[in-house]
Amino acid sequence: MNADQFKGKWMQFKGELKQQYGKFTDDDLTQIEGSYDKFAGKVHERYGDKKEELMKWADQWLQKAAPETPKDKMR
Repeated sequence: MNADQFKGKWMQFKGELKQQYGKFTDDDLTQIEGSYDKFAGKVHERYGDKKEELMKWADQWLQKAAPETPKDKMR
């Protein structure tokens, strides 16, 4: 997951995240503030045993939310 893309989509992402994975508190989301590294740390803290599953979900969410690049449109 690209950290810049993650930061750019944070406002949309955090709503989906809280809906999908309810252990995240509002304070957690405020602390993360779009930082991929902080997000990964909170994922480990809240969902240690499910970290791989949650990170995979996050990557898939970002891929769906990312706009097509001009290269993609040419295909």
